[in-house]
Amino acid sequence: MKLIIASGNEGKVREYKSLLSSFGFDEVLSLKEAKLESAPEETGSTFEENAAIKARALHKLCGCAALADDSGLVIDVLDGEPGVYSARWLGIKDDDEKNAEVLRRLEGIGMASRGATFVCAVHFIDSDGSEISARGECRGFIGYEPLGDNGFGYDPIFMYNGRSMAQLTDTEKNLISHRGKALRELVKKLKEKG
Repeated sequence: MKLIIASGNEGKVREYKSLLSSFGFDEVLSLKEAKLESAPEETGSTFEENAAIKARALHKLCGCAALADDSGLVIDVLDGEPGVYSARWLGIKDDDEKNAEVLRRLEGIGMASRGATFVCAVHFIDSDGSEISARGECRGFIGYEPLGDNGFGYDPIFMYNGRSMAQLTDTEKNLISHRGKALRELVKKLKEKG
């Protein structure tokens, strides 16, 4: 089955290809690989709403199976920020700068109050137009410095079982990540659909 992922984020696309390779999608393409451009305005107030907006725009464009997600970091002590604005938080585009700003805002805050959750909502539209959504979460905490280089976004500062997400191998990360959990839930729903 041909599937186009509504993303230009190379790190995210790499994760999706790794996760979907064993789920029966023989051709998984990024927007760039499919030579498509799709960047609808994300006007939703939830991860689920934004994922659906992106998937519907791509499906309308390509007519084949489309998958979009909206994911982000929800930090307890920051009242859920950056949340649905994770990719464009405070207008900062550079990942290192965003991570530095998170760490700056958490200066002086002890480990017990540094809880955070990575959230991912995925929205799949089959070639026939039927829609399925799923959600995955990974609970951890914000570390005190960026660690590791096998990740993107907030991975270097998000700690899980004593290591940052950017210190995990792709296999380790896929087992516990919000994206991995959301995709496994999606695949389960796809199988139930038949």
